[in-house]
Amino acid sequence: MIDRILDIADEPADEQEEILEVTLRPRDFANYIGQERLKQNLKLSIAAAKKRGDNLDHILLHGPPGLGKTTMASVIANEMGAQIRITSGPAIERAGDLASLLTNLQDGDVLFIDEIHRLNRTVEEVLYSAMEDFKLDIMLGKGPSAKSLRLDLPQFTIIGATTRTGSLAAPLRDRFGMIHRLEFYTPEEIQKIINRAASILNVKIKDQASAELAKRSRLTPRIANRLLKRVRDYADVNGDGIIDTEISIQALKLLDVDNLGLDTSDRKLLMAIIDNYNGGPVGVETLAAMTAEERSTIEDFYEPYLMQIGLLERTPRGRKVTPKAYKHLKQQKEDSKNSKLL
Repeated sequence: MIDRILDIADEPADEQEEILEVTLRPRDFANYIGQERLKQNLKLSIAAAKKRGDNLDHILLHGPPGLGKTTMASVIANEMGAQIRITSGPAIERAGDLASLLTNLQDGDVLFIDEIHRLNRTVEEVLYSAMEDFKLDIMLGKGPSAKSLRLDLPQFTIIGATTRTGSLAAPLRDRFGMIHRLEFYTPEEIQKIINRAASILNVKIKDQASAELAKRSRLTPRIANRLLKRVRDYADVNGDGIIDTEISIQALKLLDVDNLGLDTSDRKLLMAIIDNYNGGPVGVETLAAMTAEERSTIEDFYEPYLMQIGLLERTPRGRKVTPKAYKHLKQQKEDSKNSKLL
């Protein structure tokens, strides 16, 4: 897969990017923009748990990448006044790794497991009793001399995050007391996020420019922050450091991000369906082969947004391009032709 400015992979490009990502993350509900219904439910649960002096139920957060699942987990822990430990499903390779994590927690701590759907099945089975009974069953030794040992665990809360709830085993999913989906943000919410990030980064940005950035951020905060940083670089080099509408449009044109937030890879995917299958339907495996992308990449990174804005639809027979996509791609082609003539 080629590098994309609109890539919503979890790992920042370098150490400086990682520091900026953490700096821009809100720490409480007051500064967390969007996801209003989810925040209301969580505020209620947190207030009730505090009133009773209990821990929160285990929470599963799911939804497309980049919408703030990790940030929400940190906000929940902060609102509970709890410490949070962050790990991911692929990082917990053996039951011993999980045992080490759980036995080092304190009462009330939060353990956040990103990509929880990628947990090893053996590890997952050990997690069942830990989540339900706060007991840890481990085997000492092998063969006839092996012994089972049951350890008491502190009262903790697991927050799991996944982009693929269908890949979670039913017994694991059933052990979460709260299951919440993070939805795409509105352009107005994204604009507020951009203005907040600009304030933190000491960047001057005009309202029309932040609205233009919001329009092209795929309704995703992580992409909005990333585009803001790239446009800031352009403004520093080619302007006076102030981001106005003209600067933002020029920078986004250089990044090849169009007025709907699509880049070359998105347009290539849509054009592959149009040119080879007359707009579809076409199976996702065939589409993956045509575009040289993994099936999971198409399903997790491309499709959610393209479907959200009505350019692509799923049918029983496969993926199909909508009339809106035809209109948009034709407009982009005409704009490109006109820019070359100029």
